[in-house]
Amino acid sequence: MAILDLLPTLLKGLEITLIITLLATLLALVLAFLAGFGRLSKYPPICFLTAVYVETFRGTSLLVQLFWIYFALPLLGISLPPLAAGVLTLGFNCGAYGSEVVRSAILAVPKGQTEAGVALNFSPWQRMRRIILPQAFVMMLPGFGNLQIELLKSTSLVSLITLADLTYQASVLNASTMETTLIYSLLLVIYFLIAWPLTRGIRWIENRLTVGRY
Repeated sequence: MAILDLLPTLLKGLEITLIITLLATLLALVLAFLAGFGRLSKYPPICFLTAVYVETFRGTSLLVQLFWIYFALPLLGISLPPLAAGVLTLGFNCGAYGSEVVRSAILAVPKGQTEAGVALNFSPWQRMRRIILPQAFVMMLPGFGNLQIELLKSTSLVSLITLADLTYQASVLNASTMETTLIYSLLLVIYFLIAWPLTRGIRWIENRLTVGRY
């Protein structure tokens, strides 16, 4: 079977993969900053709740999380469509790891910067927004870039909950044509062609923000 005969089916799956990646990334970013700030909070209940979230999703299998959200939640009366289950699982999992990127980057900003903000009579919010975050964000980018690629690769798991993503469509094609080597070689190339621009884009942003800073 020619490559051109396989591409239309794979491209249908690619659309689902890209949608899941985009939505899960947005959710993960929001959760990463919320949980990252929560871990640094002076209020013990907030620290405790965010720690429970982070350690739960970092300490358990992503596949188990996906199955639990999709198969176990309906037993509790909460039924989610496959797309929502996939996005929530990937977003919460990646957000937990991202929170540590946020927390460590903020802690890496020299304390002298905070002291300078105090000397200028900045409020805590002003110090965070105008002094700490601009410096911490540059340090977050490599970690966020790695997590973005990991999230993209992890989207292949959603095929196990009947979502017709790229990996699912490849499995369907393989079952009907038995062109295993060709199909999974194409799958490899497609994932690389998605991941490579993401990696280069993150690196370009990092370089742009770093120029003139040091």
